[in-house]
Amino acid sequence: MKHQKLLLILLFIFCFSMANAQQNISVFYKTAGFKHESIPTGIQALKEIAADNGWKVIATDDAEKFVSELSNIDAVIFLSTTGDIFTEDQQEKFTNYIENGGNFFGIHAASDTEYDWPWYGKFIGAYFESHPRTQEATVIVEKPKNHMVAHLPKRWTRTDEWYNFKNINSNIQVLLTLDETSYEGGKNGDFHPHAWYQEFEGGSKMVYTGGGHTKESYAEPLFREHLKRCIQFLLDKRD
Repeated sequence: MKHQKLLLILLFIFCFSMANAQQNISVFYKTAGFKHESIPTGIQALKEIAADNGWKVIATDDAEKFVSELSNIDAVIFLSTTGDIFTEDQQEKFTNYIENGGNFFGIHAASDTEYDWPWYGKFIGAYFESHPRTQEATVIVEKPKNHMVAHLPKRWTRTDEWYNFKNINSNIQVLLTLDETSYEGGKNGDFHPHAWYQEFEGGSKMVYTGGGHTKESYAEPLFREHLKRCIQFLLDKRD
């Protein structure tokens, strides 16, 4: 009987420790401009990726709820947010989270967000400027040894909505670029970043990827693997 009680106590301690060790990801998808139909599909894909890797996902479009929970969050994901999503007080709370070592992953329209907030513009790395019609294009892997894109072919052809960017931060580390000769409507020329990252003093990291406009994107194995690896980069978890 004593052995059974001891076993139960040890099992409880183990389960409690595992629960505390679980890493939490907040998926924020508030839109104050265009709302992407792919958002629910993206949330589901991120939840599936998280479940496969032992992470917990909290998804919300409530800005006050989002910032109030940041102290318990290991990484945040802006999933196709648009427009002015924060009040000044909420901006300050989010800034504090990042400046104190928080991690960030922006997907697609995260660059179509908070144009009047200079801190965010520098942080996100570039702002959305325009896009042509959804079509097939070739993505070039610029850093093939980087974990976030190491699984991709050197020239990755897929269909999505391809953003043109403005106010590109010279400090970004570019992972992927677009070959503008492979599609119609590119406006960034020979240097057309599509995915990038930054690492900051204090330990925080950010990564952005331009893909994810279409629902179909989130069913693509290579794109899903890219999403997973970007999250792993933020959480320092690798296969």
